[in-house]
Amino acid sequence: MRLRIVITDYIYGEPDEERRIFEGIGAELEFNQCRSEEEVLQAARDADGILNTYAPVSRRVIEGLTRCKVIARYGIGFDTIDLDAATERGIVAVNVPTYCIDEVADHTLALILSAARKVVAYDRSVRRGSWDWRDARPIHRLRNQTLGLIAVGKIGRALIERAKPLGLRIIASDPYVPDEKMREMGAEPVSLERLLEESDIVSVHTPLTKETRHMLGYEQFRKMKRSAILVNTSRGPVINVADLARALQEGLIAYAALDVLEEEPPGQDDPILKQENLVLTPHASFYSEGSVREVKISASEEVIRVLTGRKPLSCVNPKVLEKLDLK
Repeated sequence: MRLRIVITDYIYGEPDEERRIFEGIGAELEFNQCRSEEEVLQAARDADGILNTYAPVSRRVIEGLTRCKVIARYGIGFDTIDLDAATERGIVAVNVPTYCIDEVADHTLALILSAARKVVAYDRSVRRGSWDWRDARPIHRLRNQTLGLIAVGKIGRALIERAKPLGLRIIASDPYVPDEKMREMGAEPVSLERLLEESDIVSVHTPLTKETRHMLGYEQFRKMKRSAILVNTSRGPVINVADLARALQEGLIAYAALDVLEEEPPGQDDPILKQENLVLTPHASFYSEGSVREVKISASEEVIRVLTGRKPLSCVNPKVLEKLDLK
């Protein structure tokens, strides 16, 4: 029987790279655009391997899979997959941890500079017919301001390299990174509370977990400077977006620059869209032509490794490997 590989959902155009790779081992590839658990189950019930973007691969889905050995996430985050359920069923879950690090770090810096220099506000003003530097007052000198990073994984570290030459003081909060390691990266380790109180710019880089969902809400915004800028290029639900809209409206913080939201795309009546002191991009920080090609190839190759009896390069539920005889 031919191996059956199912793509649950896809944002990267035609899966040409995947077709080439899986045809090389004689596997059948099926492409879908699933949105619900039921659609994923219907498409992937008898799949040997699954490639996933945003569709929910929940416990219900995993318990309904009859042949699956590996689930690969197109990207770094893996919050779409129920890892406990996958481990219980002996299914390997993998991601692409090297994907789009430069792109997201570049995009984050672009959002920081756009917000600090109020580029979007000036653009709107000019398009309304004004030509006056005072339209976006106040703007403060960036040098010597404090940039606070919530989490310092690969992307956070890449941002530090880009931000240091701007003359920013950099502080960071991450319970999983030793203080000495943070100092080696060029960031002063602090508590989350101190980070919120001291930062002129707060940049969020934490993965989405049960612990980090809504870790930033109204009470946290009250602790921030009224002149502060909040940037998020990680996962939308890390921030309570309704609370953020309220904080922006009330002036608890000065500005936000977001690439991700809790609801994507947002409804047209979403209060966050009504805030003028905000710049939004459509979950695009991952994107370059090179990063798209990389993630397609890397995720596909991880699926093949597992299906041909080899250990994957990046298993996100490593306990499962104790149950399997992978070389």
